[in-house]
Amino acid sequence: MQTVQEDRIQAISRKIGLRKDFTFETFAVSTTNEMAHAAATAVSNRPGVSYNPLFLYGGVGVGKTHLMHAIGNNILRNNQDAKIIYCTGEEFTNEIIQAIQKKQTNLFKGKYRKADVLLIDDIQFIAGKLSVQEEFFHTFNALTQQQSQIVLTSDRPPHEMTLLEDRLRSRFEAGLMIDIG
Repeated sequence: MQTVQEDRIQAISRKIGLRKDFTFETFAVSTTNEMAHAAATAVSNRPGVSYNPLFLYGGVGVGKTHLMHAIGNNILRNNQDAKIIYCTGEEFTNEIIQAIQKKQTNLFKGKYRKADVLLIDDIQFIAGKLSVQEEFFHTFNALTQQQSQIVLTSDRPPHEMTLLEDRLRSRFEAGLMIDIG
């Protein structure tokens, strides 16, 4: 039987959009992903301190999303008050476009720039979208300045994202980048 605290953590996790079954305990560690697992564990135990940003990349089905959710779930277990945002690159893009159209960019900035942890899956989706990259650049800078943790996943490394601005590529490569084979 679950405790009230475990129920609360699961409710928060669900609200954020994290899968409760994607934890470090359910992740299958192998020689091709043990470094990514170790780095993700370190980040979840000391967010904003170890490997910031953490950039995980690789093909479909190698565990990038699982590790990202495991980071979020573990941070919640250690700190239920942590402000964690999880979204995909597409969701981030759609949110900023809607905010611009509705003239609500301050609400958008307030949401993303106050996060303790920002988890963005499939960040490659923002490549080629100039206004989205512009906003992400400023959000990234604000979060790193306040020592918030950033974790990004992609199907390829930053240097292969030809439509990604150089200033973003530089920031993505400034932390720890891991190719999950």
